[in-house]
Amino acid sequence: MKVLTAAQMREADRLTTERYGISSLQLMENAGAAITEFLREKFPNLAQRKIAVLCGKGNNGGDGLVIARLLKESGCSPEVVLFANPGAVEGDAAINLKRWQQGLGETHVVTSEPEWEPVRADLQKADLVIDALLGTGLRGPVEGLLGTVIDDVNAARIKHGARASVVAVDMPSGLSSDAEDFGGPVVSADFTVTLTAPKLGQMVSPRAASCGALVVRNIGTPPELLESDPHLKMHWLEPGEFRGLPLKRDPDSHKGSYGHALIVAGSLGKSGAAVLSGRGALRSGAGLVTVATPLDVVPAVSAGAPEMMTAPLAATDAGTASLRNLDYARFAEIARDKSVVAIGPGLSTNNETQQFIRKIVEETEHPIVLDADGLNAYDGMADHLNQRHAPMLALTPHPGEMARLLGITTKDVQARRLDVALEAAGKWRAHVILKGFHTILATPSGNAYFNTTGNPGMATGGTGDVLTGILAGLTAQFGTADWPHVLGLGVYVHGLAGDVAASRVGEAPLIATDLIEAIPEAFSRVLAEWERGR
Repeated sequence: MKVLTAAQMREADRLTTERYGISSLQLMENAGAAITEFLREKFPNLAQRKIAVLCGKGNNGGDGLVIARLLKESGCSPEVVLFANPGAVEGDAAINLKRWQQGLGETHVVTSEPEWEPVRADLQKADLVIDALLGTGLRGPVEGLLGTVIDDVNAARIKHGARASVVAVDMPSGLSSDAEDFGGPVVSADFTVTLTAPKLGQMVSPRAASCGALVVRNIGTPPELLESDPHLKMHWLEPGEFRGLPLKRDPDSHKGSYGHALIVAGSLGKSGAAVLSGRGALRSGAGLVTVATPLDVVPAVSAGAPEMMTAPLAATDAGTASLRNLDYARFAEIARDKSVVAIGPGLSTNNETQQFIRKIVEETEHPIVLDADGLNAYDGMADHLNQRHAPMLALTPHPGEMARLLGITTKDVQARRLDVALEAAGKWRAHVILKGFHTILATPSGNAYFNTTGNPGMATGGTGDVLTGILAGLTAQFGTADWPHVLGLGVYVHGLAGDVAASRVGEAPLIATDLIEAIPEAFSRVLAEWERGR
């Protein structure tokens, strides 16, 4: 699904009206109907809830007025608070204000903080707050009355030990659609129901977490209008993105149909990284998985999963992979007939091993997934990433690793996550997976894919090793003809498996093996969505 800036969203609305004859007033009605339907789905006994709908004077407020009217028509008793003089409301929003008033709906008009004081007391009693104050047209920090209101909405989320739910209409008020951090207050929503497509700020803003759970609802713009536009290069990873991949297996297939992943991983004391990567590759569906690891580590890796094959590597005195593995084409023989080579988990920063890693990347002609100590091998020498025969390279740095590769600070990376990922992908002719909150997959062609699955419980040792294995396993199966979507599926499933695991064991107790055990359910969910969309 495409991700849009505010300007691109305005253009999509304009083209929807111009080409398909859907008026802006009808789009507003559709928006209100879509969000009302979401409320019915999500909140049982809606008619018994105390609902407050907070409306600004613009189109976002107009959406809120439609929601209030439709809720009232269905037997609810929403309270509408309008933060503007009624005469200042214009266009489609004004029409919907009139419709609300004609339906005998009460409107609390608030234009100053003294007028807000008595209404604020009512807000504390609400158990469902609809934020329709400000939408995609925000140009700066929210100040004054609306800033106070946003602070009070956030305070109202927890009251007397009970939790009020906040649903944002299109954008949490105060959050920029274009990912700028204006510095003012932002509504902390439990859910954001965004219209037509996700907005860039919901993906990469430093305050994107204020969206809560992100839900997208179509309000009339044909999906092909956006999907067919080659100038829209940003995408949200969701099951619809993977419908071009053959996720359902042919009845006459065999293990050779799904590739052979080679994972170069592990060292003395770090056998677990190799096991986790190998198991991740197996669980993601690779037909065969071989883990190449130092000889003394082979028994531990073999015991980690009987389905994995192993290839012993010559070792340094420290028990890490040695340069001697390149003698007499030993490693070339191990890599022969493999579909993909994943390099890095647990290999160590031993100097000789790091040389070995760089030599593999330079000489192999297989697609490469480079992670962990594979990335450390290029600390201070990232330009060497372009010295390779492999036509396809995927890098999976966390922000600290990216900072070291680029010679900048982690703070610099986090402040410009999207730009940094895209610049690195172009510079190194690689697919760059910048991990973290809302992982970004950037491609050499300038496309970016954003992932919103996953949770803080995944901030534990080994989950990155599992991702490396998943990416290798999927590449073994599907190849690189559509590698952005193959890698995107890996990132999405990895995060979704983390969410499944957290639902089973909680976030704090979650460990990497919990994530591996949740991969089958994650794949089942993706496949179910894939089949529904065919």
